[in-house]
Amino acid sequence: MAPADTQRKSAEERRDEILDAAVTEFAQNGLHGTSTDRIAERAGLSQPYLFRLFGTKKQLFIAAIERCFAETLEFFRAASASVPREEALMAMGRAYGENLLPDQTKLLAQMQAYAACYDEDVRAAVRRGFGDIYEFVERVSGASDEAVMEFFARGMLLNVMTAMDVTHFDAGWARRLSEAIGCAHD
Repeated sequence: MAPADTQRKSAEERRDEILDAAVTEFAQNGLHGTSTDRIAERAGLSQPYLFRLFGTKKQLFIAAIERCFAETLEFFRAASASVPREEALMAMGRAYGENLLPDQTKLLAQMQAYAACYDEDVRAAVRRGFGDIYEFVERVSGASDEAVMEFFARGMLLNVMTAMDVTHFDAGWARRLSEAIGCAHD
């Protein structure tokens, strides 16, 4: 039997590696600015294999953003599973702040997904992913429409602030905004 490090990887393992590489590349360069050659190189495989698994670059982009939405939903599920309903929004917000905000790559990938909503297929995938998360938050928290909207509005503002690295930007408006939203400012 071959040593473990030389065994062939399954298509599912390769698919995960490609999605990891794709999220990183798409986060940096967007749907149209990203090269599939670069994704394949980052994943350590051939471009034809990438296309065999995903078909087109757009299908790979959609799979990558669907994965990001699914991961966010899983963080929210885990965070809300062991708390009373009235604490669910706070628990999900903490989980988002602790697990997703520190990962600027995933946040930028998410923003690239929103920016690519000019494409009908991407827009449909983003609506599905966002809708699944929104409906989960509504259902599990039992919060008012206004509270759920505030939760998402605050999250989007945090995403934008993280993308701009506002907490490390020395300007009065950045400090005031960071303090108002409860972020530490350097």
